[in-house]
Amino acid sequence: MSNVREVTDATFEQLVLQSEKPVVVDFWAAWCGPCRMVAPEVEKLAEKYGDNVAVLKLDVDANPHTAAHYGIMSIPTVALFRPGQPPRAAVGFRPMEQLEATFGLSAADSAA
Repeated sequence: MSNVREVTDATFEQLVLQSEKPVVVDFWAAWCGPCRMVAPEVEKLAEKYGDNVAVLKLDVDANPHTAAHYGIMSIPTVALFRPGQPPRAAVGFRPMEQLEATFGLSAADSAA
């Protein structure tokens, strides 16, 4: 069972913008080959940080409003939303370690 939940245009504000903890969002589409490669890396983030960082995925084809609002032009894009800060994004395939470094995730964020 996946630790990564779906988020939609309708639930984005509640699950991401109103979250009290950081949220990682994987912007993806079913037809996107690199998205299938990044999915296991995002799953690893969910396993490692799941208690302290919410990890969600948003299908850009089914939810175009949110993708357009954040200027998502290329997928996969993985973005970190921290409360009170602008989102930080990583475009294209990145292994979990690169996502951690890009987002500044640390032991303090880890569930372990």
